[in-house]
Amino acid sequence: MRAVRGLWVLVVLALAACAQLPPRAELPDEFASPPATSGALAELLDPLQSAHPDQSGFRLVSSGAEAYALRAYSARVAEQNLDIQTYIWHDDLTGRLLARRALDAADRGVRVRILVDDLDARAKNRGFAALDAHPRIEVRLYNPMASRSGALSQAGEFATGFKRLNHRMHNKSWIVDNRIALAGGRNLGDEYFGASEETNFVDLDMLMVGPAATAVQVNFDHFWNAPSNYPIAQLSPQAASESALQALREALDGLDEELRASPYAQVLREDPEVEALLRGEGRLQWSSDWRFVSDDPMKASLPKEERSAVLQTLLPAMAAAQQQLRLISPYFVPGEAGAEQLVRGAQRGLEIRILTNSLVATDVAAVHGGYARYRRDLLEGGVQLWELKPNGQGGRQSLRGSSGSSLHTKAMVMDDDEVFVGSYNLDPRSTSLNCEQGVLVRHPALAEQLAAIFQRQLRPRNAWQVQLRDGRLVWSDGEREWEHEPEAGATQRFLAWLMKLMPVESQL
Repeated sequence: MRAVRGLWVLVVLALAACAQLPPRAELPDEFASPPATSGALAELLDPLQSAHPDQSGFRLVSSGAEAYALRAYSARVAEQNLDIQTYIWHDDLTGRLLARRALDAADRGVRVRILVDDLDARAKNRGFAALDAHPRIEVRLYNPMASRSGALSQAGEFATGFKRLNHRMHNKSWIVDNRIALAGGRNLGDEYFGASEETNFVDLDMLMVGPAATAVQVNFDHFWNAPSNYPIAQLSPQAASESALQALREALDGLDEELRASPYAQVLREDPEVEALLRGEGRLQWSSDWRFVSDDPMKASLPKEERSAVLQTLLPAMAAAQQQLRLISPYFVPGEAGAEQLVRGAQRGLEIRILTNSLVATDVAAVHGGYARYRRDLLEGGVQLWELKPNGQGGRQSLRGSSGSSLHTKAMVMDDDEVFVGSYNLDPRSTSLNCEQGVLVRHPALAEQLAAIFQRQLRPRNAWQVQLRDGRLVWSDGEREWEHEPEAGATQRFLAWLMKLMPVESQL
């Protein structure tokens, strides 16, 4: 048996040695065109921006149906550029529909650039390479693996190159014509738009127009030109072929009919935000007090204390809060320093409310174990905690028949006038390992809207409040109480408990 294990180790290492990432091709820097001055977006936005000079327009997008419709509609009316940056792009209904919208835009002459993290993209290498074969589409992979298929090759590369491959790009942006940008927590796939028949994510985007959208565009260009990513054509030259593109077109044919046959089509028709969008009634909040912030694409090469530009922006904003801090983080592992700062805020009279996933709702039990280590200290220090139920629906609509939900929103409200929406979880991985981004905006109407979203997610039907009673942790929804992780199985509880003991917090 020992000899067999040794043979497998040698096989894995041999495969890793055969798959060495080549030097990145020399590429000229590329940038988006100036904001489009013609087309549907220009006609819609020019009067609004003229009425709000030197300001940016913002809109919270909490409905999954609206989030999908905004992406599909903006791609359909794009004139010059469509730039897409994502951590995950699923090969499912909404993922294929959005790929079709990008392909249709390229067929009309729009320049399409797709930057996707290779941890997910490698499994869909053929599809991305087929898109890249289009003369108006280019696909680049963030921090890619040299091998393009095979579990053993992947395992071998991680075994020999874990330090490099452990750093991922978690940013999500959808930018059209340098005029509008969507950024926040959503990847591209059914569960991020309320379209899954199984578990859906409670998620949030920020729609931006004006200078803020340009800031997102500038950041995309910065990532696009960074040495951290490779053109997929360099790593898979044979896969990026005209025949592969034609096969992809055939596979995407009939998607509109598939959508019409899906219950999601009814959700799209019934969503009030989608109806308002199609009538041109989507309202924006205008502000000149905003900051879009993103980690450097070469974050891994920076000193650890300088890596998180997002956290360096958030800490002063959190410290400046005088009355209330509402924090939503699906993966919440504050660490000793973060927990101490939150407790100090509560002890100086700040009302701090935090929503994260319950053990039964999370998709990463190890992270929940890291959070559980700080739960008692936070409660004793006056911080208030809620955990999302697996059937908690923070949004207004999702696909009928959905069996559950999981929190994916990353957001904060400071007092009654400042909000943050982004990709950043308050955990060590977001701080030190993954590239993250987000936007901080001061506007009382946005703060009121996000506070209402937050409060809706705290309703007893959506979340359990975690409290200390006679020194014991208690989970309550007002009707029933639990003295252990509610609805979680013994295996889940054991894994979370085990993660509390293991020295892996830096990876969570």
